[in-house]
Amino acid sequence: MMERFFYQAHRDPALGPAVWRVADPRQLTAETADVRWLDPRRLEPGPELSPEGRAALTAGRFTGVNVRHPRYEAALNFSAPKAGRKRVHLLAVGDVGGTLLTALKLLGGDVISSIGICDLNEKTVARWTAEMGQIAWPWDYEALPEVEAVGPDRLFDCDVFIFAATKAVPAVGSGVRDVRMAQLEANRPLVEFFARRAREREFGGLFIVLSDPVDPLCQAAWRASNTGPDGRVDHLGLLPEQVQGFGLGVMNARAAYFAKRDARFASFLTEGRIFGPHGTGLVVANSIQNYDGGLSQELTRLTLEANLRIRDLGFKPYVAPAVSSGAMQLLLALRGEWHCGSVNLGGVWFGCRNRFTPYGLELETLELPDGLFARLRETERTLKTLL
Repeated sequence: MMERFFYQAHRDPALGPAVWRVADPRQLTAETADVRWLDPRRLEPGPELSPEGRAALTAGRFTGVNVRHPRYEAALNFSAPKAGRKRVHLLAVGDVGGTLLTALKLLGGDVISSIGICDLNEKTVARWTAEMGQIAWPWDYEALPEVEAVGPDRLFDCDVFIFAATKAVPAVGSGVRDVRMAQLEANRPLVEFFARRAREREFGGLFIVLSDPVDPLCQAAWRASNTGPDGRVDHLGLLPEQVQGFGLGVMNARAAYFAKRDARFASFLTEGRIFGPHGTGLVVANSIQNYDGGLSQELTRLTLEANLRIRDLGFKPYVAPAVSSGAMQLLLALRGEWHCGSVNLGGVWFGCRNRFTPYGLELETLELPDGLFARLRETERTLKTLL
């Protein structure tokens, strides 16, 4: 890793990452890390950089540090590269968790050393450890990650914690149209409980939320972790960049599914992007370079309703989310590659293309058409009303 160039920023520690890889100097002096960070042209002019600073920005080794965050030194350690494969712990091995576990077992040998699983049902844990233990390449028995049971007291002895627990999922045929939001009040206390446990254990790894509704649960987890005994937010728990929601990956894959089947949407496959939450407020752009508002809105609708088509067939739509949102995005993240995930932008968790780098969390920046940016702003306002 080349030497990092640091710039001390000063902003509310609740409104963005404590440490990040700077893509544009205007991100340094913006009051908040809101959706304008995705198109820095919309921010006020940034500071005048020294020749060293300009060179570091061009080389991609410029790190912004919010020194108002009381744990910014821990954030610098979090962003530093860590050699070797990672230990992953998964909470709850239901439909989503079991599918995710299978995909991580088969695909994650290069970046995952072992996977610990925890569930209220001991027989479920015994079943999955046995099943996963009996999956191996012949004569290459160490190639795939080992899977073992872990108790609640060891949940945070890992590099990555995945929250896939859910208290209730509306039954197929129940008539509930927005299944994700129906789960918010049920799953919120669960994620808050484990977020507080992460604080108690001084957890220093990734806290991944896979349960629905992903984005509000990320915000709830971060707030619970950072609330002290006196009920005030003290920022002594999980860092904003430690919490990511993995729900956008399957929406991206669903948009691509429709783009492959209808030539009108084909531009999405090479020029498109997807932003926002895993559910209402999702923004699909058919193209950044040649944005068409009508086509984008239609593709957004098809993407949002794809899970309903699976329910219409009489099945719960969990396979694609577990693999496309969960396994694939986690593996990309651990490899330091671009992935779809929800990050803290202005105090809400907002899905976008991002990656973890040795210089901090990096968000993709683009020149966004006005019509598309207006949709992002509307989604941002919607997310702020949920919690």
